[in-house]
Amino acid sequence: MAVNRRETAFDFRVSAAKLARDRVHPDHIANGDEERYATAQYPMSFTKGLEHDKDTGLVKNGAHFEAFRQAINEGWIEPFTTRVPVPTPPEDMNRRKWEAPTAGVVYELEGPDPQAVSMPPAPELCSDELTFEMAEVYELALLRDVSFSEFVKNGPGLADSVTRLNALPFAQKGFPGTRGRTSETPTTLDEQTAFRGSSPGCEVGPYLSQFMLIGTRNQTGTTDLEDGIISFGAQKIDQRVLVAAKCDDYMKRWKDWLAVQQGFDVNMCGPGQDFKSGDCCFIKTPRDLASYVHFDALYQAYLNACLILLGMNTPFDPGFANLSGRRDIYDYDVKHGQNANGFALYGGPHILTLVTEVATRALKAVRFQKFNNHLRLRPEALAARIAKADRIESRHPSLYGTLTKMCDDLFSNDDANGDSTLSKIAAGNPEEPNEFSRGNFLLPMAFGEGSPMHPAYGAGHATVAGACVTVLKAFFDTGTVLGKNADKDDCNCGKDGFYRKISHPVQYTPPAKGCDKLDRHEIHCPLTLEGELNKLAANISIGRNMAGVHYYSDYYDSLRMGEEIAIGMLEEQAISYPTDPFVLSVPTFDGPVRRIGRR
Repeated sequence: MAVNRRETAFDFRVSAAKLARDRVHPDHIANGDEERYATAQYPMSFTKGLEHDKDTGLVKNGAHFEAFRQAINEGWIEPFTTRVPVPTPPEDMNRRKWEAPTAGVVYELEGPDPQAVSMPPAPELCSDELTFEMAEVYELALLRDVSFSEFVKNGPGLADSVTRLNALPFAQKGFPGTRGRTSETPTTLDEQTAFRGSSPGCEVGPYLSQFMLIGTRNQTGTTDLEDGIISFGAQKIDQRVLVAAKCDDYMKRWKDWLAVQQGFDVNMCGPGQDFKSGDCCFIKTPRDLASYVHFDALYQAYLNACLILLGMNTPFDPGFANLSGRRDIYDYDVKHGQNANGFALYGGPHILTLVTEVATRALKAVRFQKFNNHLRLRPEALAARIAKADRIESRHPSLYGTLTKMCDDLFSNDDANGDSTLSKIAAGNPEEPNEFSRGNFLLPMAFGEGSPMHPAYGAGHATVAGACVTVLKAFFDTGTVLGKNADKDDCNCGKDGFYRKISHPVQYTPPAKGCDKLDRHEIHCPLTLEGELNKLAANISIGRNMAGVHYYSDYYDSLRMGEEIAIGMLEEQAISYPTDPFVLSVPTFDGPVRRIGRR
């Protein structure tokens, strides 16, 4: 018997390996800006940590970038540990380190190989899409201290930003292309679409997902959803975050920007944000959300969401209701109870493990895209290119008109008050006429250190979001809605949660004043579990845009790559069940449902 088991276990591993091998391995295609503008000191490539020209902000020596690229291509860590193979600024200073530049060359034992998934080329220089993406990042910096309640009511700050965005060529042309901005979407943004995710449910209700706010009922019954406390075993997780000082932005002076690009650790032992007040509150503003994604454990929000759903006793996917011991939810004619339920399989420990297990695979795949494929510059660097456009183009004729056109577009998209995106940015930045000919258009950053020490595209947070949320959507019944449980046979009858039968749909929002409890509202349009999970993925991903460290396409394409990683892992796991089939249905971020199960 042991011999047979040994052979069948081997056969299963071979089957999983064949499944992974038979997936189409895509070509990895970048947008060409790296090669196209090589003679102009690689202006559209990630160069943070290399030595930069103090006048233009471009990499000082193109050969230094080429050594950096060669080290990435070869895939060994040693060249990054010395100044000789990859030259760094000569000054002795506390330096930040490039983060895992060789992670994309390792192999995986489960799910798609890190190089078996890919992302389309990022928007290139001279495209209207890139200008629009940069405008979004600028506008989010301007909105950093505006309440998320204004994102629903179209308050004055949001309305002006939306007007300026709608005046740009990319919006005027009806958002041509992909990334959720096609002719099928509205030709203008509004308060329910601006700065939101692209997936079903993201445009419904409050900006923030309920999973960023609500808690669970604890074992003693002393906390409930509105308290924002999540039970984590006998401990608790508080949904409130440290509150950073308003208007606490960084890198608005050229010398500060340059020090960060050189790789200087400007924070040293500090947090990179001003938390001196020590206050904690529910997430109310983009700055609060930026603080969350500054320090989160990457899969943290999805672990919290899983704990919330388990605490509500939210139904699992109907495909394995019988296996999870919850058959009665779907079959009310059952006359006898079940004597087995889920735990190690089809239960809490199973799904909790899956949510964290997929995160590391997502990070390795996105590292290959970041370093080996795209090497896309961060928004903080593109803003400096715009601010120095005239000077850069005069030195590098091959760039003639490319940066100044972007600058002109962002200077001419006036709102009703006659303000453009760049005029608003310059008004909030220090005047430095010796550095900038048209104005100081540096991007105000939420973090003292600006972006991380790795390229923008794809986004680690967004790839992990796509992977983890896909696992949650596969395991739980995404057709449930948030409201008061109307199932009289359920012990949670009359209590709020995600259920199949409710009497009143509800939503929770932060109070206008204070942070004691969330406000509970009965609503007309229910919030679905699918929508709130999609919104959660968008919140975390776009929260990084709010900090100034990512673009919209970083969110959009990374999310979908993370989804493919999770689906691939689940497909391989699904063939490991020799008796009861493990079948799941996953509503994708683009809408259609993917079926996963034994083939």
